Amino acid sequence: MTPETQQAEYPYSVKIETSTGQSATVTIAFLTPRQVENFLQFDFKRLTQEAGVKGARIQVERAMTADYEKVLDEVASCLRTATEKAA
Repeated sequence: MTPETQQAEYPYSVKIETSTGQSATVTIAFLTPRQVENFLQFDFKRLTQEAGVKGARIQVERAMTADYEKVLDEVASCLRTATEKAA
């Protein structure tokens, strides 16, 4: 087993707030602490850059679960909506 598969996994929810006042709360599937760290450092940054959003904030808390791909889609949708309202 790899060290990551041996780590405990926990459910998390993510609240996203943009500088335009748009906010959304999405649920993430069970993740290890390392996966949460990667999401915050890489995936969220990539999604905000793709959406062209600046000043987005994120808050991560343990919560109920959902599909990780769904989370990425919901985060991207929230960020796209923020840029549409700003335009």
